Amino acid sequence: MNLAIPYSRYVIGSIPWYSVLIISGIVLALLLCSREEKRLGLPKDTVVDLALWVIPCGVIGARLYYVAFAWEAFATAPLSILYVWQGGLAIYGGIIGGLAAVLLFAWRRRIAPALLTDMIVPTLALAQAIGRWGNYFNMEAYGAPITDPAWQFFPVGVQIPAADGYTWHMATFFYESMWNLLVFAVLWFIVRRHSSQRGRVTLWYLLLYGAGRCLIEGLRMDSLMSGSIRVSQLLSLLLAVISAVVLILRQVMRKRTKGV
Repeated sequence: MNLAIPYSRYVIGSIPWYSVLIISGIVLALLLCSREEKRLGLPKDTVVDLALWVIPCGVIGARLYYVAFAWEAFATAPLSILYVWQGGLAIYGGIIGGLAAVLLFAWRRRIAPALLTDMIVPTLALAQAIGRWGNYFNMEAYGAPITDPAWQFFPVGVQIPAADGYTWHMATFFYESMWNLLVFAVLWFIVRRHSSQRGRVTLWYLLLYGAGRCLIEGLRMDSLMSGSIRVSQLLSLLLAVISAVVLILRQVMRKRTKGV
């Protein structure tokens, strides 16, 4: 079986792998967040109630972000904006939409926003790792062509339809999936267990995810663009740098406070 080419976009019938994988990532994230809810002493069903805010806002944000920077693909058929199962969800739009929902939910429930984001972001990284495989089945989120036959194999590369058949491209979706899995492991097994400062887990997520995404985005051929700028690459760089600076400043302030 040639794993470099997905055998079908659909699991069964008209049910797409893209949707199944995203839903699977969300469900797993909810299960892990439910465990965190108990560990953090949050009121029962906080995660379920929060999910009812975050998931729809995240999906809407992810779609609108994608549409905003790929409008030419929707200009002649605006109704296709609703066809999210065909692909076209930008994670940064999802993060923005989800964050807005978290802030509003935290304000309504009188819960510290950083407490909620620290609970969410490790599972978000895991959900991203799973969801990226939807790009495999949709044949998207791929990188530059691979011309050296020695590297023309999966998972280094994938085969994308071209005018004369198939062309080998870097499997950037796979690279990011593995990076996100590593980010989850670091956050879940190391950072959250040794962090007493609220917001620290969130900052480490933004730093690690942003750094990895910045590098991988530079390899992609289907990036969302604003002129000659890769939007997600620039945003990733900014998030990584800002998070690193804040983490360093917080560490310096903490040492000064201890020394007083």
